[in-house]
Amino acid sequence: MQDLAPTDDPTPAAPSPLVSALGYGGLLPFGLLALAVFWPGESGPAFYGFALLAYGATIASFLGAIHWGLAMRSGTPQPLAYLWGVAPSLVAWTALLQPTPWGLLLLTGLLLLCYGVDRRLYRHHQLQGWLPMRARLTTVACASCLAAAWGLLR
Repeated sequence: MQDLAPTDDPTPAAPSPLVSALGYGGLLPFGLLALAVFWPGESGPAFYGFALLAYGATIASFLGAIHWGLAMRSGTPQPLAYLWGVAPSLVAWTALLQPTPWGLLLLTGLLLLCYGVDRRLYRHHQLQGWLPMRARLTTVACASCLAAAWGLLR
């Protein structure tokens, strides 16, 4: 089994084509659900808005779990990394308890915060090669949440 501890290798890891395809494919629900909020109908906008909020909360939980995994592989106690690893799940859960438009706004802030933390911490783990993709994913996810929130509030 290969050693997964941080290395001094100066070449930062970058996502493979498969991982990139999975990441960008994960934007489809964000975009499609945000568009669906604007579809006419009695209950459609509310349903699709909540579906987007639930999907985004799942993604935010995943982003926190990455840090839990990085802390596990470090081999040294990392209490702040473990705390951050669960924080997005707790905030995402709180977003799910809000009226959908406000939950989407909270989720937007959370996704931006997750990206900010990743920008700061990925370098330590030689993962800065992932940041360009993360920036694009975060931008589209946040734009989708903002558009859907606006659509529900108008």
